[in-house]
Amino acid sequence: MAPFLDPACSSPEFSLLDPARFLARINACDLHAIVFRFPITDTAGQSTNQRFTSNLPFCQLWCRESQDNQQLSDVASNLSESMGHCFRRKPRQPVAGNLNIGSPLDENLEHSPHLSELFQCYKTDWIKDENKYGHYENVGSISFQNQIFEGPDTDIETEIHLANARQDKIEDNSDDDVPSTSGRQITEHYGESPLPAYEPVFDWENERSMIFGQRLPESNMPHSSSGLKISVKVLSLSFQAGLVEPFYGTISLYNKDKREKLSEDFIFRVLPSDMQDASCSSESRGIFYLDAPSSSICLLIQLEKCATEEGGVTSSVYSRKEPVHLTEREKQKLQVWSRMMPYRESFSWAIIPLFESNIGVASGGSASPSSPLAHSLSGANLQEGVSEPITKVTLDGQMGHSSGNSVVVEVSNLNKVKECYSEDSLQDPKRKVHKPVKGMLRLEVEKLQASNTEYDNASDGSLTNEHDHGDQLTASAVSEWRNIHSDRHVDVTTNDVQTFDSRTMIRNEPFLQLFHCLYVYPLTVSLSRKRNLFIRTELRKDDADIRKQPLEAMYSREPGASLQKWAHTQVAPGSRMACYHDELKVSLPYMWTPHHHLLFTFFHVDLQTKLEAPKPVIIGYAALPLSTHAQLRSDISLPIMKELVPHYLQDSGKERLDYLEDGKNVFRLRLRLCSSLYPASERIRDFFLEYDRHTLRTSAPWGSELLEAINSLKNVDSTALLQFLHPILNMLLHLIGNGGETLQVAAFRAMVNILTRVQQDSVDETERNIFLVNYVDYAFDDFGGRQTPVYPGLSTVWGSLARSKAKGYRVGPVYDDVLSMAWFFLELIVKSMALEQTRLMYHNLPLGEDIPPMQLKEGVYRCILQLYDCVLTEVHERCKRGLGLAKRLNSSLAFFCYDLLSTIEPRQVFELVSLYLDKFSGVCQSVLHDCKLTFLQIICDHDLFVEMPGRDPSDRNYLSSVLIQELFLTWDHDDLSLRAKAARILVVLLCKHDFDSRYQKPEDKLYIAQLYFPLVGQILDEMPVFYNLSAVEKREVLIVVLQILRNLDDASLVKAWQQNIARTRLFFKLLEDCLILFEHKKSADSMLIGSSSRSPIVDTPMSPKYSDRLSPAINQYLSEASRQEVRPQGASENGYLWQRVNSHLNSPTQPFSLREALAQAQSSRIGASSQGLRESLHPVLRQKLELWEENLSAAISLQILEITEKFSKAAASHDIATDYGKLDCITSIFTSIFARSQSLEFWKSLFPVFNGVFQLHGSTLMARENDRFLKQIAFHLLRLAVFRNENIRKRAVIGLQILVKSSFSHYTKTARLRAMLTITLSELMSDVQVTQMKSDGTLEESGEARRLRKSLEEMADESKSQNLLKESGLPETSLVDIPEGSPESPWSWSEVKFLSNSLLLALDASLEHALLGSLMNTDRYAAAESFYKLARAFAPVPDLHIMWLLHLCDAHQEMQSWAEAAQCAVAVAGVVMQALVSRNDGVWSNNHVTALRKICPMVSTEITSETSAAEVEGYGASKLTVDSAVKYLQLANKLFSQAELFHFCGSILELVIPVYKSRRSYGQLSKCHSMLTNIYESILEQESSPIPFTDATYYRVGFYGEKFGKLDKKEYVYREPRDVRLGDIMEKLSHVYELRMDGNHTLHIIPDSRQVKADDLQPGVCYLQITAVDPVMEDEDLGSRRERIFSLSTGSVRARVFDRFLFDTPFTKNGKTQGGLEDQWKRRTVVQTDGSFPALVNRLLVTKSESLEFSPVENAIGMIETRTAALRNELEEPHSSDGDPLPRLQSLQRILQGSVAVQVNSGVLSVCTAFLSGEPATRLRSQELQQLIAALLEFMAVCKRAIRVHFRLIGDEDQDFHTQLVNGFQSLTAELSHYIPAILSEL
Repeated sequence: MAPFLDPACSSPEFSLLDPARFLARINACDLHAIVFRFPITDTAGQSTNQRFTSNLPFCQLWCRESQDNQQLSDVASNLSESMGHCFRRKPRQPVAGNLNIGSPLDENLEHSPHLSELFQCYKTDWIKDENKYGHYENVGSISFQNQIFEGPDTDIETEIHLANARQDKIEDNSDDDVPSTSGRQITEHYGESPLPAYEPVFDWENERSMIFGQRLPESNMPHSSSGLKISVKVLSLSFQAGLVEPFYGTISLYNKDKREKLSEDFIFRVLPSDMQDASCSSESRGIFYLDAPSSSICLLIQLEKCATEEGGVTSSVYSRKEPVHLTEREKQKLQVWSRMMPYRESFSWAIIPLFESNIGVASGGSASPSSPLAHSLSGANLQEGVSEPITKVTLDGQMGHSSGNSVVVEVSNLNKVKECYSEDSLQDPKRKVHKPVKGMLRLEVEKLQASNTEYDNASDGSLTNEHDHGDQLTASAVSEWRNIHSDRHVDVTTNDVQTFDSRTMIRNEPFLQLFHCLYVYPLTVSLSRKRNLFIRTELRKDDADIRKQPLEAMYSREPGASLQKWAHTQVAPGSRMACYHDELKVSLPYMWTPHHHLLFTFFHVDLQTKLEAPKPVIIGYAALPLSTHAQLRSDISLPIMKELVPHYLQDSGKERLDYLEDGKNVFRLRLRLCSSLYPASERIRDFFLEYDRHTLRTSAPWGSELLEAINSLKNVDSTALLQFLHPILNMLLHLIGNGGETLQVAAFRAMVNILTRVQQDSVDETERNIFLVNYVDYAFDDFGGRQTPVYPGLSTVWGSLARSKAKGYRVGPVYDDVLSMAWFFLELIVKSMALEQTRLMYHNLPLGEDIPPMQLKEGVYRCILQLYDCVLTEVHERCKRGLGLAKRLNSSLAFFCYDLLSTIEPRQVFELVSLYLDKFSGVCQSVLHDCKLTFLQIICDHDLFVEMPGRDPSDRNYLSSVLIQELFLTWDHDDLSLRAKAARILVVLLCKHDFDSRYQKPEDKLYIAQLYFPLVGQILDEMPVFYNLSAVEKREVLIVVLQILRNLDDASLVKAWQQNIARTRLFFKLLEDCLILFEHKKSADSMLIGSSSRSPIVDTPMSPKYSDRLSPAINQYLSEASRQEVRPQGASENGYLWQRVNSHLNSPTQPFSLREALAQAQSSRIGASSQGLRESLHPVLRQKLELWEENLSAAISLQILEITEKFSKAAASHDIATDYGKLDCITSIFTSIFARSQSLEFWKSLFPVFNGVFQLHGSTLMARENDRFLKQIAFHLLRLAVFRNENIRKRAVIGLQILVKSSFSHYTKTARLRAMLTITLSELMSDVQVTQMKSDGTLEESGEARRLRKSLEEMADESKSQNLLKESGLPETSLVDIPEGSPESPWSWSEVKFLSNSLLLALDASLEHALLGSLMNTDRYAAAESFYKLARAFAPVPDLHIMWLLHLCDAHQEMQSWAEAAQCAVAVAGVVMQALVSRNDGVWSNNHVTALRKICPMVSTEITSETSAAEVEGYGASKLTVDSAVKYLQLANKLFSQAELFHFCGSILELVIPVYKSRRSYGQLSKCHSMLTNIYESILEQESSPIPFTDATYYRVGFYGEKFGKLDKKEYVYREPRDVRLGDIMEKLSHVYELRMDGNHTLHIIPDSRQVKADDLQPGVCYLQITAVDPVMEDEDLGSRRERIFSLSTGSVRARVFDRFLFDTPFTKNGKTQGGLEDQWKRRTVVQTDGSFPALVNRLLVTKSESLEFSPVENAIGMIETRTAALRNELEEPHSSDGDPLPRLQSLQRILQGSVAVQVNSGVLSVCTAFLSGEPATRLRSQELQQLIAALLEFMAVCKRAIRVHFRLIGDEDQDFHTQLVNGFQSLTAELSHYIPAILSEL
């Protein structure tokens, strides 16, 4: 351990303390660690606190970790976050627990500096700079909540609630879904930060590892032990015969294929219960180290017992069949003998394979059905972190048991030994078969994690020798073994014995610990007679005095015992060829002499029972000098001396010796030297020797021998060189620091050569050899302060070489090697500086004060600067030639600056950075620019990047400003890959800051945002640069921009908006781009996105894109994860565990393999489409991916909403530069937000902001300039009102109310908003599915339509309003608040109700139209009616009103309903005319409108006020012109002419004429007047026609039946063309409505016109009642009992407009269907319609029905009066004198014939017969009787008069007809006289 500086000394000449004294002083002060902090000093030397939250400075920490003081280590860990170096001392692990080599204080090392150096090298603790590889503590994993993206017909929120409710019933885990803030500060933001969702699997280590030339720590600490560590503990030994004597044994690792031991022996003993004591060794565990699992690696177990007594109980009792148990006498004899006999003999052995093999095991006792550590559980595919129970199988097939990772192995096939043996013969097929012992040895075998390593590291050296030591391993297998059981760390306890790994000496890796011992293996002794022979071994210093005691150098076989003077083998009883398998371990002296030797003494012992223990007899001796034989690896044979004499090793002494067996070499043994002090290479030994001489100044001053030795190091064998790498490098560095110039250069060149060789021998071909990395990171301590620091000398010698090269001198090929190893030298220089800084600084300041960074001396700094410049020039020149070395050298320079930032004054480092940027200024060649980006990437990854000062004291952060400038430059580079890299650098840096646990306070985040905010300004200044980026890079940049804006203070934001309007617009354009690029699309939406192989950006198959919106790092993460399999059980904290498997072990039946195949197939077919790749993902992964995307989209929308709200508030105070006339920044963002799919969380947050914005800027947003915005907002609010999710739907209602409130506040009415909403509702109807198919194939109202209706109703529902507002996060009085300066609230619920009803009317009309569906073509009446309702509903919007009226007009023309079509044209003209009149923009006045309304009553006044309000883009009065009105009036004129309703035509032309008059269009006026002439002539013709003119027929139709729907129990009057008869309409309606019937309903037509009682009708039958009706004239007396003759009332020109109709129905009161005249009653029914004919539709609803009843006699009187009136009318009708009498004669003849002809006399006669004869006459009232007689008399008088007129008119040809009339009249008179006698006198 290096001496420490005394902190108590204040004088410059401080004293050195030894570690014990230093630690004692620390403990006395009760300190666990010494921590020093210092701030950054400015150039004036003034201390300034650079960090903004607290002084967070460089910290130097020296900490001694030990097992006794773990707390000290923990404190060091906690303090290592501070800036700068945090050095830790880490104790080296001993190479083996029983190999403790003491301090060489007892030996004089002053004359051996190299040994002193070796001791320092191996015994000094590691010194590790904790911050070298960055110290990063993030805030933990981010928990994401499910973001719900609802569609119009989904309600995922409710489904999740229900699922959670069910889950809660099953298990009470209510806290599982609570999102964890994971140490993050909760701030007032609308949503989570978008960055974690964009980078959900951000891994700082992984991101750093992808930087070119990145240096990675190979492991936490170098360790000579390899990756797998196994403990073995002996639990018990039992025999069937019984355990009555002690047994001893050894266990070692053994390679059965190569028949060699892989470890030293672990010794144990098993005592009978009566002999056990407290120190029983069975409690110990043996710890063994393995490179990797292999089927050939076994445990070799060898048991010994006390040597067998001659004639006593032999060891065969343990294997005999009968009797099984020992007799009492046998037990007694064994117990007595075992207490007497101190020597042992072989008893049995067993070989246990540790790992399963696919091939059959070797024969001879080593076979086993299974092995304790099966491949399937301990091999390359073992899941890291798994601690599952392992199945145990005993070696004879019995199941064992286990706990945790341990396996209990029951060894039942111990092979009893018949004779002594050596280990080499165990597997010899010629050996005798050994009987099995009837007993069992129970072992506990456990896999452990190697101590003090974060990952069990199979070092490269062990891999290179794997072909010599076990099966060949793949690299993947080793990497897997590095991770086995990483979660299980087992500390080695005091009872554990770590066995020395025998392969340490042949591995290609440096020695890291001090070990210096010799293993002696006696093999055989061949004698001519049988002996009971054992061997004693000892180490002697010399052979001068044979009586002198040997050295205490032999390791005891008893646990815990100290070194012994000698050690014994076991006894080989009764054999001429004695074989041994003992392992004897010798501790060697540090400095050998030629006289050190091993002495073997051979004893024979008598094995018979005596009164005392048998005494052995010496047979002979053998000696082995260490210096000549210690290095030998082959077997050694020695002769046996009979006696010892002094100087027996020397040739002079050997002559006096006598030998056994005639001096033959009868003793064979094997040695194994294990030493990290004594090199096998002679050249290294020479170097050590010359180093000693130079250091001790025993050689000439120029050191030519040392130069030669240094130069010869290049020829040393690579294994030997690697093993002594650390001490050799230390010594060369010592020479570089302290030697002369010649030695410095030679040592530097030799060092370069050694480093290059080590690097080239690197098996993994990494750029940084693991051994060199570990040397710099751990071993190098700059000589612990014992001599001057290395860095000045190293910088000087390298700098001089670099300058020579720069000047053009030839420096040889060594310079390329220097550059390739530059990283090593640069890191040495920095560590040397940091160590010096620590030693010099920490003692001068009290604890708690800050230590300043080291200010490099001017000379040294200039040297460093020159060296840096030279190397930088090399980078620049070599980059242009495209050499790979240049890029690695570039990274090394970057790391040099990175390390210096933690060590020296930062501004000195900034000079180096500035020098670099000057050399690589501007936009360079791609390779140079790539180097520059890598340089910046590395520098800016510094832990304290955020806290760096500026280059000048007034500046903020030099590095951040440089970074922003260079990244922006890169985005304009032609190389697309560089653009992507620049964007990625920025994202990674922001992620690193955001997840850094140090920077979670709001003020920290603000500071970081301000650092990066200039980037936003640069983007706004150079927007074309941004728009030239690809979509992926844009996303990277935008996510950074949003993160900056999120944490920025309001003042900075406002400042950014104050520059100019255009810049502010660009700012919000960026936000719009965010919404577009990060919009969340459902998988159905994204099916086609990116699926085309011809898309502009095609990914290579090597980089699949699973997501377009997330970070590119996600694709790599998912690629890795998709190759792994989800664990079926258990999950880690972040949700999932993946089990790695080698690709060649993949089963084709595994699901993920099929997914991989699918992915590959889809990739090849559609160019690696995102959708194909997503489908190939495991469902769990796909779910995670969707979760991340949803959270990202939600977070970004919420962030933009937050910024928009800030902007709105700033705009309200007019502090910013924007277009206050339109506020286009706000409108564009809101339009973009509403137009995109958003999360439920967003919708919940939106409406309070929406309300706030309209409160502040309502007048601007509701102005005509923003019509387009308002229309889009209205549309999207109505669209949201359709959503099934109640939370969204209710908020849409609130949004509509906010618009209404704004309309009230700024316009005091809602007319314009009503027009706007009507327009958007019309557009929405084409987007929303308002109908759905029922099971019977018919259509019904859809859920969307029902929800929209509900929303529109709720909008006007005062009772629900407060709850809705409260749920939406708005004050309950939001709507009815009284604005400032207003006496009362402008809100009016009645107005809102009117608005709501208007919209509901439009909705219902649209729905009814949609429900007709296929019936449109069959039921033309319903179709026309639906068009009519649409026209009425959309009346507030003239364009839509006109559109539906024209549709209706076309429908009528198809039906040839000309009058109705004409009415539609008139209505359209009326809309235009009213609009023109209202704005005084035409030739018409209100009088003209009134005239038009007489033709078409639908031309109402309510439309007039709306036309001006409806001036919306694409809609409104701009299209309403005089010409269009004239066009539709002319169309109406044409259609009325076709309907022959000429009286309407005249009125219409009178409206057209003023237009032509105003324009003086005389030609058109002439045409109009010609048309008027024709019209009036047509009217005259109609009136003069003898056949009365009818323009139409009318029918009353009643509907009864549930299948009629809304028509059920309603009556309509139909207007049909005049040629349609009752049968025709019956047939037509039957055809229409039969199509609506189903199997359960039939259609029936009621044949009469009687009143229908709906309750009496049959269920399941639908009834139609069709009755012909007559229109009622305005002046008609409906109470008249006369029969109606229609022609009588059509005598004058009048408008044929009817709204009342009547029909007569005969009936009897006696229940009969028909009766005589005396029983026949008549009911006259008058119906009133809703509107008048001709109307815009063919049928009108009957709104009112009245009826009158006439008695039989009134009927009779009415019939007679009707005939009388007809005759009188004919007689009295005036005719022109010159007219043709023929029409009158014909008419008169027709009437007379029906009145007095003989054959029809029955009509009048039947009345007389019915009422004037017999009983009926008595029932008549006198008044009725008088009226009847008077009517008859008048009738006969008029007939008589008509006959006379007839006589005057006829000619000769009509004489006969006249005669018949006279005869008939006389006959009738005679018949009537029977009833009325007075008639004769009257006539």
